[in-house]
Amino acid sequence: MADRPTDERGDVVVVTGAGGMGTAIARRLGSGRTLFLAEASRAQLDLAVAALTSEGYAVHGVLTDVSDRVSVEKLAEEAAGEGRLSAVVHTAGVSPATASARTILEVNLLGTVHVIDAFEKVATRGTSLVVISSMAGHYASLSREDEAGLATAPAEDLLGLDAVAAVGDDAGTAYMVSKRANHVRVEAAALAWNQRGATVNTVSPGVISTAMSQAEAESPSGEHMLRMLDDCGAGRTGTPGEIAEAVAYLTGPQARFITGTDLLVDGGQAAWVRRHMRH
Repeated sequence: MADRPTDERGDVVVVTGAGGMGTAIARRLGSGRTLFLAEASRAQLDLAVAALTSEGYAVHGVLTDVSDRVSVEKLAEEAAGEGRLSAVVHTAGVSPATASARTILEVNLLGTVHVIDAFEKVATRGTSLVVISSMAGHYASLSREDEAGLATAPAEDLLGLDAVAAVGDDAGTAYMVSKRANHVRVEAAALAWNQRGATVNTVSPGVISTAMSQAEAESPSGEHMLRMLDDCGAGRTGTPGEIAEAVAYLTGPQARFITGTDLLVDGGQAAWVRRHMRH
């Protein structure tokens, strides 16, 4: 077999977050590619890297705090230096059942902006970024002015915006606002990514069977959340594998003309809320 040219570099996939969705996506996209798995918890990162390595993946574990801009920029530079940046999937996030409003805003809102900004600098033709948002973003009630600020304000100004300050200590509202901010931020970023020949989109999962959703199910709002799945006709939670398939589509060659938009993967729950739920 002929030797591979020494200057030929392979495809690189970056996944932030080593939870249920992150590892499912890493498995779906990582075969035959160099995989960077980024996670804030050393214990969770080491477990995921060990599991993926044992399954034959070429994986680098990188301890990363997405709320820290420098940490994310270091991840982006390291990954881009390893090969052709094929896909970046940002799954790292926290939920109201496990985090305060402040932490939700720092991780889900500011962290996502850090990922979009850092990877835009190293994106090349064919790079795809997918941000895992949430169907909760479709339930946020924000003015056009507030959404414009969330879409375009510099990262250092985001937490001082009126829409963010108004959240106060309400973790549920912080979550909805942060996830809506993901949507509008990606819309605004699409131009710069297009100019690099790259795409950027969000995927908004509904209730997916992960450890995070289990914590939500056991929270005070959990019974209502699960009942809505029955009421909307889905009758079940989604699986991490279904989110991984949606991401695989958006990061694949068949989706090169899809950018700046959101793919809702929620079993029809948001549609039911809009058109059938009695308010």
